[in-house]
Amino acid sequence: MADTVSPERRSAIMANIRSRNTTPELKVRRYLHSAGLRFRLHKSGLPGKPDLVFPSRRICVFVHGCFWHGCERCVDGTRAVKSNSAFWIEKVRKNRERDARNESALEADGWKVLTVWECQLQSPVTLKRLATRIKNAPKRQAVRTPPANRAA
Repeated sequence: MADTVSPERRSAIMANIRSRNTTPELKVRRYLHSAGLRFRLHKSGLPGKPDLVFPSRRICVFVHGCFWHGCERCVDGTRAVKSNSAFWIEKVRKNRERDARNESALEADGWKVLTVWECQLQSPVTLKRLATRIKNAPKRQAVRTPPANRAA
C-alpha cells in the first residue's frame, strides 16, 4: 500500500517528531520527580546524551520509542513499514547499533545504563521498579578538588 499523503506532507510530519521531551520521556520524568529523585537532562558530555542522568549514583536512563529503536517485544524492529521500507529498516538497524555503542561506552566509563521502552510504560509497575532500582543504587562520594591557590 502506498503512502496516503504527499511526500512534502510526509516530510513535514516527520520533521515535527522530537527527540527530546517526548511523551514517554515526560511520563518517566514526572514519575521519578514525584518519587523524590532529582536528575539532569540530556547530559551532552556523555555518549548518546542520556535522557536522564543521576550523577551521584552514576546511572543513565534512556527512554526509547519502540519504532525508532526497534523494540523486539512489540514491533520486531520495523513495524510493517509500507513505504520506503528499505530506508526504515536500515535506519532502525543503525539506531540499534548506535544505542549499543553508547551503552558500551557508558558502562566502560563506570555508568549503569537503564533503558525504558515506550511499550513498558503502559504498566505502572515499570515506573515503580525503575524508581526503586535508582533509589537502591549506592551513592558515590563526590570527589571535590580544592580550589586552586589564587595569586594575590
